[in-house]
Amino acid sequence: MIKTNETALDPRLKADCLFIGRLDAVRLLLMNNALLPWFILVPNTTITDIVELPPVERECLFELTSEIGRLLRREMACERTNVAAIGNVVSQLHVHIVGRRSDDFCWPGVVWGQHEHEEYSQTQVEAIRTRFRAHFGPRLVP
Repeated sequence: MIKTNETALDPRLKADCLFIGRLDAVRLLLMNNALLPWFILVPNTTITDIVELPPVERECLFELTSEIGRLLRREMACERTNVAAIGNVVSQLHVHIVGRRSDDFCWPGVVWGQHEHEEYSQTQVEAIRTRFRAHFGPRLVP
């Protein structure tokens, strides 16, 4: 998924998320709600629907999604990994990867539309970045 000109980030994603880094041509974002480990992948494309991605790009995105899901289960003790690419509110192609535990604040309900919110501290964000850098190494570009 190599693109030369990066697409602009949707204003809603920009407002709700923290930038963790880039993995190939995909932005890795963290939803700024410390109540759940919730990551968002935003491929550098103008395509808005995952089924329209060329097969190689779709497979790369799926593999990256799976790798982050495994990381959430292993490193953040998540029991489940919820993955979604809905796009009804934000049309820019993005994939949600949410780590869930039976003791999280909205279990077993959905994470969307919940009003509980706790922003990450800078220390927490740096710890997450460090964890992802340790896992992805030089693939993760700040």
